[in-house]
Amino acid sequence: MTVCIMANTTKVSPLAPVNVPDMPAIAGVKLATAAAGIKYANRTDVLLIVLDAGTVAAGVFTKSKCPSAPVEWCRAKLKGAKPRALVVNSGNANAFTGKSGRQACKFTAVIAARAIGCKPNDIFLASTGVIGEPLNAKAFDGVMEGMVVAAKPEPWLDAAKAIMTTDTFPKVATAKTSIGKATVTINGIAKGAGMIAPDMATMLSFVFTDAPISARVLQKLLSDGVTDSFNAVTIDGDTSTSDTLMAFATGTAAARGAPKISKPNDPRLRGFRTALQMVLCDLAEQVARDGEGARKLVEIEVEGAVSKQSARRIAMSIANSPLVKTAIAGEDANWGRVVMAVGKAGEPADRDRLSIWFGGIRVAHKGARDPAYDEAKVSEAMKSPNISLKVALGLGRGKDRVLTCDLTKEYVAINGDYRS
Repeated sequence: MTVCIMANTTKVSPLAPVNVPDMPAIAGVKLATAAAGIKYANRTDVLLIVLDAGTVAAGVFTKSKCPSAPVEWCRAKLKGAKPRALVVNSGNANAFTGKSGRQACKFTAVIAARAIGCKPNDIFLASTGVIGEPLNAKAFDGVMEGMVVAAKPEPWLDAAKAIMTTDTFPKVATAKTSIGKATVTINGIAKGAGMIAPDMATMLSFVFTDAPISARVLQKLLSDGVTDSFNAVTIDGDTSTSDTLMAFATGTAAARGAPKISKPNDPRLRGFRTALQMVLCDLAEQVARDGEGARKLVEIEVEGAVSKQSARRIAMSIANSPLVKTAIAGEDANWGRVVMAVGKAGEPADRDRLSIWFGGIRVAHKGARDPAYDEAKVSEAMKSPNISLKVALGLGRGKDRVLTCDLTKEYVAINGDYRS
């Protein structure tokens, strides 16, 4: 499959998943897409997800001090929300757009609410694309009513395609689990390929379930789940103004006997918590696999740190190093650059205890090149599209794992031409 997303992105990433899951319908959720001409003609760029009354919402948003207008809108509406719809557009981030950006949010919410028959405060919004360009929200007025009429439960893949920018493939994930004796479903979609260093990336992700859980429980699960999923992924170290992760629970599984869950520590949540984490991690890995220009998925493990937090900072220092990432692009197991990244992280480290592995092969041990180092063997391992890089610090029990990708010439080309 080849999808033309931007003028400079014509090929699906070689790291794209081979199999795309069948996405089941979720009672209380209907989807529709449309082409509103936000930036490009003849491509879907608006997604509407209509939610049944009684749905609850949770959200985790960018920590950027320059958030987009839709991020501010969602934050303000989240507490006590009675969500009836989510509207997402691609091609324009509605960020750094001042008063006009806020007006665009209000206008979009008003026309969506009018078409659905609810209040504007019941509408959640997200935008992704170019920063600093005014969003012509009037374009939505010509398609919104038709989208409400056309909305149906099935087109999850179309929904994921509609929110893509420099992405080369749509990102979807699903899981089933049980609450009580009833089966519940979790579906998720995401977009993101560059400006990815979520700190909660033009990263957007939306998760939906029919589980009957309270907003408080959903928020707790989402806030916990982001730590080792989206916040453990980096493409280029740049946190977007627009990062948004939202979850919606329709509660419709209650009609099939699923008990209402109102406490985060309810033991009946165990399977749901695991399934939600699986969906979040799956989507996060797909973002890493679609890193702009990426040819290699890189898993970085740090062990023996003084704490998990310290291990995370060191892992991110490695993952965000252009020198490490370009070495991997060149299939060079350059442990010297890894040592550099460990040393600059500002975390406890002892050069003479440090050991490093590429592709499961130890290349450095106790502060020096491994005595058994075999250049030919390591070079062969570096040809793999999946690269594991492990660092052992020898200081404690702290460990962590993050995902990234290599840094290629194509990344420069994509971002150099982005607004062209």
